[in-house]
Amino acid sequence: MQHSGTDDSGARPSRRALLGVVGIGALVAGCAGAGLDGVLSPDPEQPGGNTAAGDVIGNGAVKVGLILPLSAASGQAAAVSLRNAAQLAMSDFGGGQSNIQLLVKDDKGTPEGARQATQEALAAGAELIIGPLFGPSVQAAASVARPAGKPMIAFSSDAAAAQRGVYLLSFLPQSDVQRVIGFAASRGKKSFSALIPQTPYGNVVEAEFMQAANQTGRRVVTVARYQPGNPASISAAVAQIKAGLAGADALFLPEGADGIAAITQGMAAGGITGKDVQIVSTGVWNDQRVHATAMLDGAWYAAPDNTRFNALAGRYQSQFGSAPTRIATLGYDAVTLASALTQNFGTQRFSEATMTNTNGFSGQDGVFRFRQNGLNDRGLAVFEIRSGSARALAVAPTTFVGNVN
Repeated sequence: MQHSGTDDSGARPSRRALLGVVGIGALVAGCAGAGLDGVLSPDPEQPGGNTAAGDVIGNGAVKVGLILPLSAASGQAAAVSLRNAAQLAMSDFGGGQSNIQLLVKDDKGTPEGARQATQEALAAGAELIIGPLFGPSVQAAASVARPAGKPMIAFSSDAAAAQRGVYLLSFLPQSDVQRVIGFAASRGKKSFSALIPQTPYGNVVEAEFMQAANQTGRRVVTVARYQPGNPASISAAVAQIKAGLAGADALFLPEGADGIAAITQGMAAGGITGKDVQIVSTGVWNDQRVHATAMLDGAWYAAPDNTRFNALAGRYQSQFGSAPTRIATLGYDAVTLASALTQNFGTQRFSEATMTNTNGFSGQDGVFRFRQNGLNDRGLAVFEIRSGSARALAVAPTTFVGNVN
């Protein structure tokens, strides 16, 4: 399987490079979600570019619905980025000769809006639905698309929104956990403790952490939960970890950038430092605020490589006059995937067998493949924090041949 739809410089993808799956080449990939369901990172960018809902992009014979919360108070900036990145993908594919037509619909950020938008897209002849962004909206759209036999490529990072025929393109927390725990095990770490926030994201990563430790034959010494922003709760959880720290050689700490100062201060006050144990985490650490946290010097985390996103962001800025949110790659890659499958697989373009090919696809954030249950597998890099920045300690795999961890 070849690498990706773009070269490392972020140049526009050639049509040949984008011919994915079944040994033809490779395609596209997604985003770096910070949490559950569009618990989107607080990107400072404001909406920019064309925010029109109900517009049409392209004039190909195959119609595809693009459903986004373009007018919603929450998620609008991300929705605009996704829509504009989709337009970029249409321009890039085959020199602007994509054989699909995007029917852009506004779901207003609500389940009812998503149902209506999906009905409108299907009534207009859409064979595939791309979006929505939020989990409840994905489930509502699926209630219309699945009975009609039309698949979806959705953007939610809430695994509960996935189901057969409803494929999540987002970076799921489960992939991050599997990658970093597997990597730590490969580096000889045999026993783990975990300090995990009492949040929906924390619930998901705790379950995956326990499973990953079990799969790699590693011992779990202590798991302590704390209420974010509650010093007493943090202190109690840190004390619990400290009591069992002698039996652990790695500490799983999936706290995001907003709460990292409070938890590391609590750890320092409780006598835990990065010198005592190898600290590991997920893609929520793909943030300069985390990299600048002195206690985390030497810590590891799993995340996508930003190289291609940075190149895409530069072109996006030039065309639309604003910076994209980090998840813009989702819109770009979903549209590129739809275009390439349409070009190469005829009437089977969006069939389950085509969508779930085990060779997978590759694109802006690395290799990925859809499972039959709608979840995905991804190849991620592992980064090490050093002196206020992050460097790749293990590169992301470029194929699913063998163990991607």
